Amino acid sequence: MAGAGGPVATFSAWDYVVFAGIILVAAGIGLFQAIRSRKETSNAEFLLGGRQMSAVPVAMSLTASFMSGITVIGTPTEAYRFGSAFWLFGFSYAIMSAVTAEVFVPLFYRLGITSAYEYLEMRFSRPIRIIGTSMYIVQTSIYTGMVIYAPALALNQITGLDLWGVLVATGAVCILYCTLGGLKAVIWTDVIQMVIMLAGFVAVIARGAVLQGGLTKIWEDAGRGGRLETFDFDPDPLKRHTFWTIVVGGSVMWVSIYGINQSQVQRYISCKSLAHAKMSLYVNLLGLWVTVSLAVFSGLTMFSIYKDCDPLTNGDIGTQDQLLPYLVMDILSDYPGIPGLFVAAAYSGTLSTVSSSINALVAVTVEDFILPICRNLTEKQVAWMNMGLSVFFGALCIGMAGVASVMGSVLQAALSVFGMISGPLLGLYLLGMLFRTSNSTGGLVGMILGLVATLWVGIGGQIFPPTAEKTLPLPVSTAGCNNTMGQNHTSAPWTSAAPLTALPGVRPPLADSWYSLSYLYFSLLGTLITVVCGLLVSMITGGCKQENMNPDLFVKMSDVICFSSCSKSEASDDTEQPATDIDLKADNCTSKAFDPMSKDAEKATKL
Repeated sequence: MAGAGGPVATFSAWDYVVFAGIILVAAGIGLFQAIRSRKETSNAEFLLGGRQMSAVPVAMSLTASFMSGITVIGTPTEAYRFGSAFWLFGFSYAIMSAVTAEVFVPLFYRLGITSAYEYLEMRFSRPIRIIGTSMYIVQTSIYTGMVIYAPALALNQITGLDLWGVLVATGAVCILYCTLGGLKAVIWTDVIQMVIMLAGFVAVIARGAVLQGGLTKIWEDAGRGGRLETFDFDPDPLKRHTFWTIVVGGSVMWVSIYGINQSQVQRYISCKSLAHAKMSLYVNLLGLWVTVSLAVFSGLTMFSIYKDCDPLTNGDIGTQDQLLPYLVMDILSDYPGIPGLFVAAAYSGTLSTVSSSINALVAVTVEDFILPICRNLTEKQVAWMNMGLSVFFGALCIGMAGVASVMGSVLQAALSVFGMISGPLLGLYLLGMLFRTSNSTGGLVGMILGLVATLWVGIGGQIFPPTAEKTLPLPVSTAGCNNTMGQNHTSAPWTSAAPLTALPGVRPPLADSWYSLSYLYFSLLGTLITVVCGLLVSMITGGCKQENMNPDLFVKMSDVICFSSCSKSEASDDTEQPATDIDLKADNCTSKAFDPMSKDAEKATKL
């Protein structure tokens, strides 16, 4: 009986067929794009899809690239253990989409950049660009390791396949279509994978509704279990999830992911026009809402089934991230092929994110490290270099999966990594885009101070995790568990998972204050420290001379008018100078001369 505990079935032959078929389709799309574009081997074609992508596939790719296997496995578990507060991220996604579409997209699109970190050299200096790119490479490598590890662990526990064999196979498929197909292959594969991910959630919810007697019964069970107390307006920054931590801290964190993360920037600047680029972010918002809603409701369905027998407390599984895979085999094993669909959904999220990361890592490495030094490379040489780097970064990310195995909850760990590193980077971008007085010295000092602060609180919080008083896990029960082991099922090795982060016996004084800061505030903390300290140091060191500043490097009033000016801007997009043609001297913040009497310059100066 589902929900009574004990061992569950493993994969059937049909599950393997469905799973393998979906993965082969993903790889096949990469091969198809490679064959179709084999004559178009330019760097722009490989990294940006020739800048000819339309809004809808890019939007679905934007959604899929961060709605990864971590989301498929981690978000339902979050709802099961902590309730539906995760739904509040819908507000964060809306704020993030508006800010990114109206502030960051016009700026990057106007400059015609390939790497988001080119802007840092234009606005500040080359050393700052190198530091920013290096931070991105470290962050993305760690995050991608987590993304590979989460569904590999699930497949390992469901099928009994060797964990490292699964990890290597995952990376190999991603490397294949990234290396051969470039960004077009990544985007079109993401579209397929997005559909598969949503289908996996729907299958879990539908079967759960049948078992429990309808969606209303699931909702009532969740309410009785305290899982529907979504709005907590307590301003305490140490509480893990409240309305303020999610809406304020979460918004800043997601802006740092969508606004300046190369994986996302690379997608929307691949659009054929500024209107398509902005539209892709608003369509992406709908995709995020649908995904998070299905994921949270999957978690509520899981609670309805296991309200009287928690598999983790009962010893049926070894870590919280195995809850959803265990549920799938418990309730869907009677339907051959459906468990295979779910694991393919988790894997699809992983493939989309890993392929995005590999493609973005190649882009920043080529643009920020190689081309500035080796200026005479032919297009063919650059194409081979892109492929070689795809293989290298794929192997690196597989290796980083080993780090992920010791970091506890994959969802929180992944978002914490983004907060620690993307927060100071976002502060640096805002410092350059909004404040004309900031200079390279202020930007560098501010970013370093912001990074030190976020690493301090983030690593401290990982070593000394917050107590249950701050994380507020909801109660679970084992009163209805049936521990009879005589069932005719092959038991999967559910309890052989990686251990959670150990709780040290002695906690320092900072453990219950500074180290207990909500992980969603990491990004906000880094951003504020970077901006404030950067402005102070810039003013002390003399600032920048306004008459020499290029207005294209700043946010303009015309940028933040959503679609009314898009048709006008499209006509001018083709005539804009590419970013590489701007001759900048970073040390004294000067740039190519422009007409100081122009309206654009006047608006930028006033802003």
